[in-house]
Parts: sequence; structure tokens; C-alpha cells
Amino acid sequence: MAFDTALWSFALVVGLLTLTPGLDTALILRTSALGRRRRAWGVVLGIQTGTLLWGALTSLGVTALLTASHLAYVTLRWVGAAYLVWMGVRMLRNTFRGLPAHGGDDTSLLRGEDAVLRGWRQGTLTNLLNPKVGAFYVAVLPQFIPDGASHFAMGLLLTSVHVLIGLVWSAVLIGFARVLHGLLREPRARRVLDRITGTVIAAFGVRLALGD
Repeated sequence: MAFDTALWSFALVVGLLTLTPGLDTALILRTSALGRRRRAWGVVLGIQTGTLLWGALTSLGVTALLTASHLAYVTLRWVGAAYLVWMGVRMLRNTFRGLPAHGGDDTSLLRGEDAVLRGWRQGTLTNLLNPKVGAFYVAVLPQFIPDGASHFAMGLLLTSVHVLIGLVWSAVLIGFARVLHGLLREPRARRVLDRITGTVIAAFGVRLALGD
């Protein structure tokens, strides 16, 4: 496969994957719609940090050990599932207890903080605790590395393409969420948003736990 063909083909694959609604989309939209734009960008940067790490580890052959070891894969899967279910259930619990809408993993939004670092932590953990991201890279990335090319250098280049596409799409999502922000001034509307997002996040955790 030629260099330019590999690059564009990989961009098409990960582009379609990025556009598919999922956990990342839910986290970014919800955080930004609540008016926490800095934290939303922190979530975006955290997700892309995780993506870059998965790509780098795959290029070094490290993630192949994860998929080869059933115990390691299952352990990471259950840890990731527990984190997602905890985050989603906590978000749901707080809405039914009458607490203001806030970040599912801490109380920074409750205190009014709009911190990039807290969003980055949430995005990074969500991405790195999902072994399916690593499995995707192990299965897909090597197929797009041309013969004779440096596995590590080409792997990082392809991963960077994925990160770039993710950043562009996230900017679109954050811009769209600004429209929703005006509709979420009422506490009831924010509770509905958190109940929807909490359900989606918890459902992803259950799905991850029950996955093969």
C-alpha cells in the first residue's frame, strides 16, 4: 500500500468512527452544554491524549500483549466498566437527590469551577480504561503501515491523523452545544440532560462489562 493511499484510507476509517455517536460525544456535549467550555476542551484533550497513547503503544507492540493476555484484557475491561457505571450512576443519583447538575466524577461543576485539568483527567481515564480502543488499534493500525516504513513513525503519523480529526469534530460539537446552553438555564432541563447522559454512560459501562 502506497504512503498517500494508506494515509487517506486510514483517515476515512477513523473519520467514520469519530462521527459515530458514542461515549465521547455524550461527554463532550454534556459538559459544553452546561456552559463549562474549558472543561469540555479538557475532556477533548484527555480523549485525544488517550488515543495518542494507544497509538504509540500499538506502534511499539505493547498493546498486542494486552490483547494476547486474556487476564489483562478482562481486568482492564472490568475496571473500565466499573468506572463508567460509577460515573453514570452517580450522575443519575444526584439528579434524583435534587442536587444541581455537575460533573459525574467530582464536584467541580457544583462549585462552579470550569477547569481544563479536571476535564482532561475525565477524558483520559475514560479513553485509557476502554480496552476496545486498544484492540481496535491492534487490529486496524498495522494494516495501514506500508511495507518498508518505520512501524513506530508511521503508526504515530496515522494516530496523529485520528487525533486531528477528533479535535476538529469536537470543535463542531462544542460549538453546537453552545446553542443548547441557552435551553439549559432551568434546573429541570439540566437534570434531564444529566439523566440522559448518565444513562448513556452507565449503559456503555454495562456493555463493556458484558462484551466478549
